[in-house]
Amino acid sequence: MPMTASINLTQAARQALLLTELTSLNADDTDATIESLCQQVKTPLGHPAAVCVYPQFIVTARRALTAHKLSGEVKIASVTNFPDGGDDIMAAARATREAVASGADEVDVVFPYRTLMAGDEETGLELVEMCHAACGGQALLKIIIESGELKEPALIKRASEIAIEGGADFIKTSTGKVEVNATLEAAEIILKTIKESGKDVGFKAAGGIKTVEEAAAYLALASDIMGAQWVTPKHFRFGASALLTDILATLSANASTAP
Repeated sequence: MPMTASINLTQAARQALLLTELTSLNADDTDATIESLCQQVKTPLGHPAAVCVYPQFIVTARRALTAHKLSGEVKIASVTNFPDGGDDIMAAARATREAVASGADEVDVVFPYRTLMAGDEETGLELVEMCHAACGGQALLKIIIESGELKEPALIKRASEIAIEGGADFIKTSTGKVEVNATLEAAEIILKTIKESGKDVGFKAAGGIKTVEEAAAYLALASDIMGAQWVTPKHFRFGASALLTDILATLSANASTAP
């Protein structure tokens, strides 16, 4: 590998580490699973931005992060209306309010994308607005638009616009539970929509991003559209369960070959 490529990959790995949300959203998750997840957060090279867990494990995650002296430094994200993206506005808002009450710093809510595909924009807007209110200024609202299901660029753009209008703090590509999750094409549409809005809204790429090479492509795209200074944990995240492994392997390999 050329020296410049090696350096760039190492830089991307260092940056991605601080932007990653270490995620476990599996049907068979247990308290032990989440405790193990939180144990991985503490690395010699820094720590990810957040952990992302189901609502019933928020308290477990808080306790584990506190034990590792990372409570407050590593955010706790959770999910609601997940993964189906149903159109029951009050149920989504109630679940979001409960997640915040349990101690979530951030809530990733699935947008009712099927209603938008059917031509209904109002349900999605109201759901985002109600979940924004449910966060009560205590937690960030991250709206998952499920871009891989929306498919069409116009629908991805419109879902992003509605999310921003409703008060989203972040727009997230995917649940990671469908056939097509994060793609660079969808990311470009979302990022450009955020830029056009002029609002202080972040972006989260989630689902299927497993290597530093893949992460580097998203980092480059975001830097090109938003500027390098924008790409910080405040505005940019990776939702990933496998990415951390490759990040640490990349950084470890670089350290072992350094003079």
